[in-house]
Amino acid sequence: MSDYQVTNPATGEIEATYPTATEQDVQQAIEKAENAYKDWRQTSFAERSKILHKVADIYDERQDELAEIIAKEMGKPITQGKGELSLVAQIYRYYADNAEQQLAPNKIDVDNGSALVEKFPVGVLFGIMPWNYPHYQVARFFAPNAMAGNTIILKHAPQCPQTAEVIAEMLTDAGLPEGVYNNIYATNEQASTIIHDKRVQGVSLTGSERAGAAVAKEAGSALKKVVLELGGSDPFIVAEDADIEQAVKNAITGRFGNTGQACNAAKRMIVVESVYDKFVQGFTDAVKNISPADPMDAQTFIGPLSSKSAAVNLQKQLDSAVQAGATVLVEGGMVKDKPGAWFAPAVLADVDESMDVYREELFGPVAVVYKAKDIENAIKIANDVPFGLGASIQTQDNNLANQIAEKLEVGMVTINAPSGTEANTPFGGVKRSGFGRELGNLGITEFLNYKLIRDMS
Repeated sequence: MSDYQVTNPATGEIEATYPTATEQDVQQAIEKAENAYKDWRQTSFAERSKILHKVADIYDERQDELAEIIAKEMGKPITQGKGELSLVAQIYRYYADNAEQQLAPNKIDVDNGSALVEKFPVGVLFGIMPWNYPHYQVARFFAPNAMAGNTIILKHAPQCPQTAEVIAEMLTDAGLPEGVYNNIYATNEQASTIIHDKRVQGVSLTGSERAGAAVAKEAGSALKKVVLELGGSDPFIVAEDADIEQAVKNAITGRFGNTGQACNAAKRMIVVESVYDKFVQGFTDAVKNISPADPMDAQTFIGPLSSKSAAVNLQKQLDSAVQAGATVLVEGGMVKDKPGAWFAPAVLADVDESMDVYREELFGPVAVVYKAKDIENAIKIANDVPFGLGASIQTQDNNLANQIAEKLEVGMVTINAPSGTEANTPFGGVKRSGFGRELGNLGITEFLNYKLIRDMS
């Protein structure tokens, strides 16, 4: 039986099954990528740019269809799916327009002669992508690396085989030469084979800590560079002078967008004591008005979770927290009278260091609220987790915002808005949230050969 299948999380029904790759498929994908690299690395920036612009155009043309596929595969509300697809088109256009300048040689001042650092591709790259943003995650890996001249083998999440198929189809329709992008329905064992193949030069994974540790171990033993974007438990700090009404709106968007299934979601609301009660009242009132609904409805804010197993695991975390003494401010959890993976939003308080959930990632519509004595205490709570992806700060004092931002152990900070992402801003974190960056100027630099050329004549 194949692991690659479309199981609609709104109904629990299997709608399509895709065959897992054979060993021959794996070898053919590697061979195609290697052969394509020989020509693709020589292809002009203008030609690569033309193809990526066409990809963006196709995304715009097929947005409705693609959003429906996402909703059926992992439950994303269709309006948010369209938002993801618009961002994907922006990413392709951004790198199509900027890669040549980003990859221009850097001149170095030397005592004798001249010196340049030229930027070259490294070859075949292997990407392992997740289900929660099934087009965006691929785009932010593929677009910069393709513009740099690398070729790609892509293992998508087993939950999103139709999206994987459609992405490969769209790239071909845009004129991408055969072998530059290779979709493969690989098993974990086959992924290991690909990582260890001498023709593969680097690996990028977005996923869980466990998956990241496994891939990093494999890549390390094979002496391959790896970029990891892993979990997060992002703090959402509310200062004493914050606009509470706006902070509540930002917290709702930041925590429950994509049904809470985002690595950089605002998972921990850390509120200074003087405004804690006011914020909590507004926040819990708003959460009580959110109910999971049909992801195909344009008015839906949260849909089902991505799978029944995801709902079961999140319920276990919620139950564990309550049993350990956490206070339930909004009672949510699995919706047991409906088929599928429905989960009502919940809010917890009084979570402390003795509880597992204090340092765990809650990947779904469960928020935790913390009361901080002051801003310094809020920063301490914010940093007291194994993760360091992003953070959001709510304050009307720009100087205070910058002081807080400097002390947070994260890769990204957003002020007076929920955390987000744009094509031209780097994305990534520290600690157990991974290493490396995607998007922006930094996103194209991870898999390059920086070649020094020094002329002493």
